[in-house]
Amino acid sequence: MRPLSKRRKKAGPGLNRLWSNFFIVLACAVVPLVLVFGVEFIQRGNLQETWTWLIQNPKLFTMNALLDLFIFLLIYALLGGLLPSIAVSILLLCTMSFVSFFKVKLIGEPFFPWDIFLNKESMNVLPLVTNQSALMRIGTMVGTVLVLLLLSIWVPRLRLKLKTRVVVGLMAVFAVYSFGVNAPWASRVMDRMGASEIVWNQSENYGNNGMMLAFTMNVKNAIVPKPEGYDEPTMANLAQSLKGQSGIQLASAKADPFNGKQPNVIFIMSEAFWDPTLLPNVSFSADPVPTVHRLQQESTSGYLLSPQFGGGTSNVEYEVLTGQSMSFLPAGSVPYQQYISKPLPSLAGYFEEQGYKSMAIHSYEGWFWNRENVYKQMGFESFMSKDQFSNPQYKGDFISDDEVANNIIQQVDSTDKPMFIYTVTMQNHGPYDDQRYGSNPIQVEGNLTPEAKDTLETYTQGAQDADASLQKLIDHFTETGEPTVIVFYGDHLPMLGYDYDVYKQGGFIQSGKSEQWSLEELKKMHSVPFVTWSNVDLPQEQLPILSNSFLGAYMLNHMGMQLPETLAYNAELSQKMPGMLRNLVVDANQNLYSSVPDSLKNDVDKYRQLQYDALFGKQYLAKYIDSQYLQQTVMPNYNQEFAVQAPAEEEIDGSLNASDGDNK
Repeated sequence: MRPLSKRRKKAGPGLNRLWSNFFIVLACAVVPLVLVFGVEFIQRGNLQETWTWLIQNPKLFTMNALLDLFIFLLIYALLGGLLPSIAVSILLLCTMSFVSFFKVKLIGEPFFPWDIFLNKESMNVLPLVTNQSALMRIGTMVGTVLVLLLLSIWVPRLRLKLKTRVVVGLMAVFAVYSFGVNAPWASRVMDRMGASEIVWNQSENYGNNGMMLAFTMNVKNAIVPKPEGYDEPTMANLAQSLKGQSGIQLASAKADPFNGKQPNVIFIMSEAFWDPTLLPNVSFSADPVPTVHRLQQESTSGYLLSPQFGGGTSNVEYEVLTGQSMSFLPAGSVPYQQYISKPLPSLAGYFEEQGYKSMAIHSYEGWFWNRENVYKQMGFESFMSKDQFSNPQYKGDFISDDEVANNIIQQVDSTDKPMFIYTVTMQNHGPYDDQRYGSNPIQVEGNLTPEAKDTLETYTQGAQDADASLQKLIDHFTETGEPTVIVFYGDHLPMLGYDYDVYKQGGFIQSGKSEQWSLEELKKMHSVPFVTWSNVDLPQEQLPILSNSFLGAYMLNHMGMQLPETLAYNAELSQKMPGMLRNLVVDANQNLYSSVPDSLKNDVDKYRQLQYDALFGKQYLAKYIDSQYLQQTVMPNYNQEFAVQAPAEEEIDGSLNASDGDNK
């Protein structure tokens, strides 16, 4: 049997051209509609919900189809053949929808334009999406694509003429670009179609507007706009108001609790650390975090308001180390990946300026979240990543928290200078359905499904190990007597099942949809415990809530250290507004707001301008305030102590080498 393309040639060129144009026009009309329906079905995971959205929002459905049409036309112009172009369009858009679906399930955030640049980091979530249901959905998509590619062998390619391809391609690029940057004509079209961007709640944004439209509207958010009123005269006036604020003291702070000695300052950001005993409907056979519970009674402690849930560890680091806030950046953005490419004031640079050795320790790959480059820009002297651990002990897939504690002790004991160490652990990274420990000594009881019980017990074992590693550090520095301050906290709450499953079953929240949470529930789902310890007598305080971005300023005050002007402003603002997320503000009286109240807007605007000036602007502030902190530079000897070990990484057996942990 002859291929259809050969048999149709007998019908004459005129009829062939007529049929070709008919099928091309039909494809342009039908394919975008099918793509929108498929993408929304994948993203929402429910046929009824997809159909309801389509019926109730015909204009938004049409707007999404228009965007899909431009994507399809661009691919068609590039590839030439109709069926291959349909196949690639399905593969591209459905893959985006799958990524968005799983991101929402896991951490409550959809797929953003800047997620494309995560590169290797995306590989870390692959184990989370390889269950049977996910593989069946992905297999269906891949099968459809393969069928279309095979059919293209037997049916006409339906190619466009070269000139037509160029014109169609340019038109598609222009349209996609216009909608992405929100050009005036594109903005008018979206307004008429009923598009309404919800920047502060991206899950709702994608749910209301449809994935392709919401994704496109977010493209412009990759560029952070200049705050209203930002210019040199404004910053000069702000600098004048900040002068003399350095050294601000909290009421409870002592001027010099260390009697002239410089203590080691150790920040430990424990991966996904949280207190599972906060689940009201669950009981435990033993206290999983006894050290944390004891410190909550004996020393300064409280809760940190994290900008993240279930992932995005580097964003919490960014807030703590710089004193800047994720609230002023696009939802879902990653400063480590997107914005930090030049020296940036941070706690690391501050402590170096005070005569400390600043070191970052992370028990995972140095490239992850671009840390090896970002830490350099932040003024760290050294970065000890996974490759510098000497024959470490693993628990599950990651280096154990106990091993991290051992290396902190080794680094402090082998260094003459006082140390500032910023530590990020990895042992208790999700997912927690892998039974990584074999058996879990601490048993949980409650109205939980077997899957939820296993997940919670695995997580709880990791939390217990993190707590024990903290106790090991306390025991060591109690014995040595070397002045030391430890600040221990989690980066975010753990992702315990899809749709916050364990939290719902445990009675911590009422709904598995974050857009339905009350402000109190939102606060609970972003509040992680933090505790401090010191072998020097420091004041004891209980903080109901404190944003991560204010933690650095608070601890410097708490230790009686002088603050640079911008961190002094953080300390002052935290007295009026201790907690701030993009969609949650906590004032000094613990009142909750979904946005900044009028009484605090001027203060928050100053905070925003200070951040923009340092991260994106002209660094005007440094021209008017003579501060080494504001004129951050890269350490000339950055990571030299570990650079000589690079050849060891080429060992054939690929094992970690004994010399990797040496402090040379």
